[in-house]
Amino acid sequence: MPCLLGPDLVLAPRYLSTWFLMDLASTLPFEALGKHKLGLSYSLLGLLRFWRLRRAKQLFTRLEKDIRFSYFWVRCTRLLSVTLFSVHCAGCLYYLLADRYPHQGRTWIGAVIPNFRETSLWIRYISALYWSITTMSTVGYGDLHAVNTMEMIFIIVYMLFNLGLTAYLIGNMTNLVVEGTRRTMEFRNSIEAASNFVCRNHLPPRLKDQILAYICLRFKAESLNQQQIIEQLPKSICKSICQHLFFPTVEKVYLFKGVSREILIILVANMKAEYIPPREDVIMQNEAPDDIYIIVSGEVEIIDCEMEKELVVGTLKSGDMFGEVGALCCREVGELCCRPQSFTYRTKTLSQLLRMNTNALIEAMQTKKEDKAQMLKNFKQHHQKLRDVRIGGILVESGEEEATGDPKLAFDLLTVSSKGNAALLEELLKSKLDPDIGDSKGRTPLHVAASNGHEECVWVLLKYGCNIYVRDINGNTALWEAIASKHHSIFKILYYCAAISFPYTAGELLCTAARRNDLTMMKELLKHELDVDSKDSDGKTAVQVAMEENNVDMVNLLVMNGAAVTNFSHDNFFPSQTLSEMLQKREVGHRITVSDPTLNEVLLMRNGGEKNVDWKKSNGVNFPRVSIYRGHPVTRRETSCTEAGKLIRLPHSLEELKSIAGEKFGFEPGNIILTDAEGAEIDSIEVIRDNDKLFIYS
Repeated sequence: MPCLLGPDLVLAPRYLSTWFLMDLASTLPFEALGKHKLGLSYSLLGLLRFWRLRRAKQLFTRLEKDIRFSYFWVRCTRLLSVTLFSVHCAGCLYYLLADRYPHQGRTWIGAVIPNFRETSLWIRYISALYWSITTMSTVGYGDLHAVNTMEMIFIIVYMLFNLGLTAYLIGNMTNLVVEGTRRTMEFRNSIEAASNFVCRNHLPPRLKDQILAYICLRFKAESLNQQQIIEQLPKSICKSICQHLFFPTVEKVYLFKGVSREILIILVANMKAEYIPPREDVIMQNEAPDDIYIIVSGEVEIIDCEMEKELVVGTLKSGDMFGEVGALCCREVGELCCRPQSFTYRTKTLSQLLRMNTNALIEAMQTKKEDKAQMLKNFKQHHQKLRDVRIGGILVESGEEEATGDPKLAFDLLTVSSKGNAALLEELLKSKLDPDIGDSKGRTPLHVAASNGHEECVWVLLKYGCNIYVRDINGNTALWEAIASKHHSIFKILYYCAAISFPYTAGELLCTAARRNDLTMMKELLKHELDVDSKDSDGKTAVQVAMEENNVDMVNLLVMNGAAVTNFSHDNFFPSQTLSEMLQKREVGHRITVSDPTLNEVLLMRNGGEKNVDWKKSNGVNFPRVSIYRGHPVTRRETSCTEAGKLIRLPHSLEELKSIAGEKFGFEPGNIILTDAEGAEIDSIEVIRDNDKLFIYS
């Protein structure tokens, strides 16, 4: 009980000292007291009842703020009550003037009803209201009108009061009607403007239907957006609301699994919710978005646009996110730049999305290194699972599997190299990943970067000591891929790096082109001023190989470019008469001289940043490396074995090599047999050359 009486005891003195006396006076029956005891003049105290209007006004004010009632109808009721009260008061004053006038017939009601005092009270009241309403609406004075001077004066005052009252009523009603139809009028104006735009620019009917459909759907979904309400609240309340609404959804997103709650709260506080109608493009293809989106509800299609044709390559649903690839894969030193998106993301149904700026994500990732590493790990694992769909610009072709080393690591390096993201590639190599890891086709990151023309990635791979001489299953090196794809600057970089430690680089390239009878490739190589008489590791020149293969056109090209055809025997494989004709017609070919642009940079990268490296003395700086595989080579070929090998540096002794191989494959060093690719057993370290393939078994 004290708890219940406490507030009343506090409010009672305050009420007694303010409006209590006026409220009490407005309820006393002064008319009865004046009639029986105090006289007629005291009945005027009954006007204090008008004080109750204050309570009526407060009642309507509370009802207008109460969302349980329609504001329109409450406001209309209030305006109607004001009108009826004004009419009632004016009618009462009209009748008071007639009743107190000394000459009964010279009043507005006495002129029509001479004995009006003997008629019923209802008839007199209706007559007074009728005259009051016709006066207020300015449509009267045909039957009832002012007769004496007092009535005329009162009508003048009443008409002046009606000017303000009418303006108040009309203004309020106009606002109510206009506010109720504002959105509809804006929608109609938008439709009309869009129709005029389509007609003025002669757009096709299909595009016109899409524009009008979008405007209609946008109009229907406009009332669902709640961000305007959230932004009006204090920051602390907004943060609590976002945690309550979005935290359960965000913590289920693949990128944030295993991330601390602190980081998730920071991310949620920076997210904004919005509803997007169907068939609206959220991110356009080749656009560099500034935001990341998480789907709360609805569906979003992934569309690949090629030559004005749209192909749906996937669908994202609740709990998925998009736009994160640009933020995580395109970070450059000192700034944030988003890579243009490879796909268009378009809503399939009415969708609620959480939007977050990429800067907010990067800043949150920098808060804790553990959470940053976890996000990157989740990102890599997720997109590895989706490698059959080319999403986000980082996925490889469908069906491609890594065959060497850790598949996840191969996926990372190969896909990042294929997209030219040098910054992310360097981050991965800093974590001591093997730069020569390959896929099922034997292609290394250097192969991929060289064939795609990503020069920055090539520099990064060279900086971390990749092997330039690795061949894929087709026997192609990164040098071959670069020149085949006509990436001449990359070819020059790789060629000068290769020539440092392998003097047969030019001969191997020329002989390979001659063996394959690839005239186009041979012409490209000769344009780079490779010595046409360079020998490969077997001591053969390109013209010898071409003559052995009886490739007449290739021999003609080489001879016409100055290839020497003396001092060796072609064993009658090539017609002597044809060769003699070529020699007679030989003339110096016009070769394209290729300058040596960045030799110092190449040497600097290959020698760990050491400056002033002598070109001639730099030979042999990099230790030779070999690839080792489990099993006998003949057995592997017969069984089509695809088990990954290991790339190691060649040690100084055969015992060390067997020890390293035993650790890699779990063999006892004393029981290991070492062979070359043909199955010949190796018993000396001196016979092993750089880039050889070795096979071990016990």
